[in-house]
Amino acid sequence: MQIGIPRENWPGENRVPVIPDVAKKLVHMGADVVIESGMGEGSGYLDSEYTAVGAQVSESRASLLSGSDMILRIRKPDISEVSQLKSGCVHISYLDPFNEHDLVRAFVAAKVTAISMEMIPRTTRSQKMDALSSQANLAGYVMVLLAAQKLPRIFPMMMTPAGTLKPAKVFIIGAGVAGLQAIATAKRLGAKVTAFDTRPVVAEQVQSLGAKFLDIDLGETGQTDGGYALELTPEQIQIQREAQKATIADSDVVITTAQVFGRKPPVIVTRDMVEGMAPGSVIVDMAAETGGNVEGSVANETVEINGVSVIGLGNLSNEVCRDASQMYSSNLFNLVEDSWDEEGSEFLVDFEHDILPGCIITHDGAVTNETIASLLEGGS
Repeated sequence: MQIGIPRENWPGENRVPVIPDVAKKLVHMGADVVIESGMGEGSGYLDSEYTAVGAQVSESRASLLSGSDMILRIRKPDISEVSQLKSGCVHISYLDPFNEHDLVRAFVAAKVTAISMEMIPRTTRSQKMDALSSQANLAGYVMVLLAAQKLPRIFPMMMTPAGTLKPAKVFIIGAGVAGLQAIATAKRLGAKVTAFDTRPVVAEQVQSLGAKFLDIDLGETGQTDGGYALELTPEQIQIQREAQKATIADSDVVITTAQVFGRKPPVIVTRDMVEGMAPGSVIVDMAAETGGNVEGSVANETVEINGVSVIGLGNLSNEVCRDASQMYSSNLFNLVEDSWDEEGSEFLVDFEHDILPGCIITHDGAVTNETIASLLEGGS
């Protein structure tokens, strides 16, 4: 079975889907691993490092795509590339299937088995395959560093002969994987941290990291079976906004991580809240690329609102691309290995599997994921 790994061509993307150590494991499993020339350069991996572990290097992207039985990548492909794939090929990457309906239809037409890394179920057994969590973990770390770099003061309390400097106040909205890492990182840097999440169950986790949990009574809330926060009603969002307004005004840094999987994120920090912060304060909006938690944030830009810097940088894990590549590569390998048939040296598409059915979007000319199929049938 030939596994092809094309070079990522998204502007500014430095992460790579497979690092040499993982390429070596795939080769040992019996796969013929072929990378596009220069595939690893974004994270500092040379072609020679891949050939040293048994992989081959192709100068032709087109032949790599058309000749591979499996394609591993990070970003979703251009629709124009889908028709170049071999019929029956297994394609694994982020796909954004809730929004990329034309891409899903292209996979169907090409009879490609498309597996979406976003759709890996959040179960105990699939944790080692959960790329969303691994990349969010790094994003939480990066957001704090971005804020610390932009803030015109230090995070920790400092007692000096010239006087005592008070610790910076950091407010983190959303205590999922990214939020918890942001809390931990801000605490390590010495900040005074407060956090809020719509799921009261995470209060203990927040407090275990040394942060204060802001208790807001939103009525009935909770999380999905997959561990995601349930979408709030408009009334609940308004209650949240009003209750956290004073905390935001008193904070030097606000970090928002509230995202609803497959839908536009809620706006939970309004412009008047931003304007209520002291000049020099910093906001980092993790959701800026998909619509934003902060009114006025702009994707991939830092804007100033009434003296407050609002950072909307997307693809945050790309800022630490070497580690991000290692983690994503490990997630991919664990997914492939879990369904690998050693005797036939091939990947088995099994709809009785406990993980695969949830993340397979298309197979054998049909949309097999019920949720995505319903969206397409409804013309959404």
